[in-house]
Amino acid sequence: MRTRPGRPYPLGATFDGGGTNFALFSAVADRVELCLLADDGTETRLEVTESTAHVWHVHVSGIAPGQRYGFRVHGPYDPDQGHRCNPAKLLLDPYAKAVDGMIDSSDVLLSYTRAADGAVLDDAAHLDARDSAAHTMYSVVVNPFFDWGHDRPPRHAYHETVVYEAHVRGLTMTHPAVPEHLRGTYAGLAHPAVVAYLKDLGITAVELMPVHQFVDDPVLRDRGLTNYWGYNTIGFLAPHNAYSSSGSRGQQVHEFKAMVKALHEADIEVILDVVYNHTAEGNHMGPTLSFRGIDNAAYYRLVDDSPAHYFDTTGTGNSLLMRSPHVLQLIMDSLRYWVTEMHVDGFRFDLAATLARQFHEVDRLSAFFDLVQQDPVISQVKLIAEPWDLGDGGYQVGGFPPLWTEWNGLYRDTVRDFWRGQPSTLPEFASRLTGSSDLYESTGRRPAASINFVTAHDGFTLADLVSYDGKHNEANGEGGCDGESHNRSWNHGVEGPTDDPAVRALRARQQRNFLATLLLSQGVPMISHGDEIGRTQGGNNNVYCQDNATSWMDWDLDDDARSLLAVTQRLVALRREHPVLRRRRFLTGRPPEHLPDGTQVPADALPDVVWFDTSGDVMDQADWDASFARTVGVLLDGEAITEPDAAGDRLVDDTVLVLFNAYSEDVTFTLPSARYGTTWTLVLRTDDPDAPRAVPGDGQVSGVVDAGAQLLVTSRSVVVLVRPPLHALVVPLPHTPRTATPEG
Repeated sequence: MRTRPGRPYPLGATFDGGGTNFALFSAVADRVELCLLADDGTETRLEVTESTAHVWHVHVSGIAPGQRYGFRVHGPYDPDQGHRCNPAKLLLDPYAKAVDGMIDSSDVLLSYTRAADGAVLDDAAHLDARDSAAHTMYSVVVNPFFDWGHDRPPRHAYHETVVYEAHVRGLTMTHPAVPEHLRGTYAGLAHPAVVAYLKDLGITAVELMPVHQFVDDPVLRDRGLTNYWGYNTIGFLAPHNAYSSSGSRGQQVHEFKAMVKALHEADIEVILDVVYNHTAEGNHMGPTLSFRGIDNAAYYRLVDDSPAHYFDTTGTGNSLLMRSPHVLQLIMDSLRYWVTEMHVDGFRFDLAATLARQFHEVDRLSAFFDLVQQDPVISQVKLIAEPWDLGDGGYQVGGFPPLWTEWNGLYRDTVRDFWRGQPSTLPEFASRLTGSSDLYESTGRRPAASINFVTAHDGFTLADLVSYDGKHNEANGEGGCDGESHNRSWNHGVEGPTDDPAVRALRARQQRNFLATLLLSQGVPMISHGDEIGRTQGGNNNVYCQDNATSWMDWDLDDDARSLLAVTQRLVALRREHPVLRRRRFLTGRPPEHLPDGTQVPADALPDVVWFDTSGDVMDQADWDASFARTVGVLLDGEAITEPDAAGDRLVDDTVLVLFNAYSEDVTFTLPSARYGTTWTLVLRTDDPDAPRAVPGDGQVSGVVDAGAQLLVTSRSVVVLVRPPLHALVVPLPHTPRTATPEG
């Protein structure tokens, strides 16, 4: 093989048709060897002699896609100074675009040794010099070429987005229409039957749980379990190889792209859940797989007065050093790669508060956010923060910069408390329902900054939220100590499965209540995969290690599951059909001051939002302050929408009236006076989802309710009514095609 100096950029392995350029950053290395692995395990080592600005680089002719490789870095092993180079350990390329294989449980992957009594000997004199090549993973040279055809990102505006959080394996492992050899893979998710299901559900984006190459923890494998969730990244540019049906020598890259292309053809965006806050190498007791052996002090945040140890705000053993330019470069290069080369449409950042820790405190003006803000590629896709970590001051809901949206943990907590009947929740429930202006408006953000959710991968499913008071995580092998203990859940009288028809009916109604609340709220709704069909995990609220039927979707739907699915589809469609349910700007409680085309606002125009008590009167302060309050009606006036929708040609919507009853008894609501509408059409009630009808009596026609009429609302249920605009204010606008931006 002929070698040339090559180039220091781009980092990683770049195939150019005649060979491959390899480039690796390490400021601490004395020597670097490029190791080429043959199919029979034979290793060929090539000295990398060129170094430019701490980037070691070489071009090797004849090296083609599919070639496996790694690096051996010679340099100091001095843990007390933060250095952990060990050339005996074959290292993954941090910029590898594909990875072959998986680590095993061998202690050969460790760089330290142990004394006879088990004590750790972590110093240069006790370096473990055994070769790790037979026990680790290999980087792979990939073919960058792919026929994208006419692929175009859907680019749904935030306020038009409905997110569906999904797992590649969990979504497809038991789907009867997906061939067995494709189940649990990117190809399985791209199968027409799965895509059609997502399309029929009405969602606009799938948020995939981690698909970056991750490590299957040896400690879990020793328990007979695996890392199912994947929050244990080792390769930030490589799609996880176990999700490929076609091979791991680069085929996973092609298969992932084909999946994205198929979802885009169905007008569905692809958002990736990404883990840039830590790596799979763990703390100082962890294996040497990549970053640790390349330049430990440049990649990881170390304890200031004890560099042998890692500063950890993630609960995983380490945190990446967010003030290191090389860490920032890796993250930005990774993000751009997934957008430009893999065509993904956005990212959800796990434990994003850690990314804001440039020094110790969480800083919304940290270098990472500055880089994202000015980047012409990353700033134009969807950016979703999980706005907390485990460090001091790590809970940052509402604290991220204007370009970002956030998982709204306060929305989840408040909605759960409201529907389980906690006292004094009504005022905050109203705030969460209308977009959480208390969290986002003061910084110039809009309702779409709030990613609303009731459940997510971390915690109970929706079915379990209404079926269990406590977690049941015994199968995880941690003595029930893992997982959140304060779930704000309610079993409705029986812990777990029951044949009691009254309990089952109430649980089913509560699931519909949660979904109705979620999809009728201002902001961006996120549905956790399977909640729309009543997926259960048997009370396990931390299935991170359960790659089995406990966590997979069960596609054998019974009548209850089909009914819940139909309700979810109707709610998603209702949201799509009514812009008043997905306003771009916060509600004010006042009529609009003007319309965009200059049309005068009628003198009797209604406020954009009105809150009613059960008597049909506008709520006063005493109503809000009542600790026992469990009921409220909210009117969202469609005539108060003062901006066009994404198509640019609609100013007015129907007006929607939603009645919430979280009380344990049926409640009679008196509908508002004729000033707010003379007749209302009942479109959904969660106590009778299959046949939404008004209660007979008082001159009501089935499905139509007059102003001032009394409407019985079943205990713990939601009723949705609509009426057309009171005024002829629809003003057609000249249609100007435009590309919707993520900001909406």
